[in-house]
Amino acid sequence: MEMKMKIEMKMKIKIKIKIKIKIKIKIKIKIKLMMIMMMMMMMMMVVVMMMMMMMMMMMMMMMIMIMMMMMMMMMMMMLMMLIMMMMMMMMMMMMMMMMMMMMMMMMMMLMMMMMMMMMLMMMMMMMMMMM
Repeated sequence: MEMKMKIEMKMKIKIKIKIKIKIKIKIKIKIKLMMIMMMMMMMMMVVVMMMMMMMMMMMMMMMIMIMMMMMMMMMMMMLMMLIMMMMMMMMMMMMMMMMMMMMMMMMMMLMMMMMMMMMLMMMMMMMMMMM
């Protein structure tokens, strides 16, 4: 009887130890799983961060591009304005020149007329004298 009891006791202890070991193994596995999960999470985070960075970079690039475009547009506008101004100036000059020419012509015409008149007068005078 006593022997039996001892054996049973031993068996019980063994079972207990086995259970303990099992639990330990389970915990270990759990820890490993946790670690893997953590790693995965980290990786995901890194990927997300990378994506975010890429997005940011893209956004920045876009912004810069837009800015550049705007600048170009502005420059173009300025140039256009300048050209327009120049054109206007030229036109004005031309107009002025034309006006001047016209004036000159007019003056010339007047002069000619005057001369003619004078000549006529002279002629008349001469005629008169002759008479």
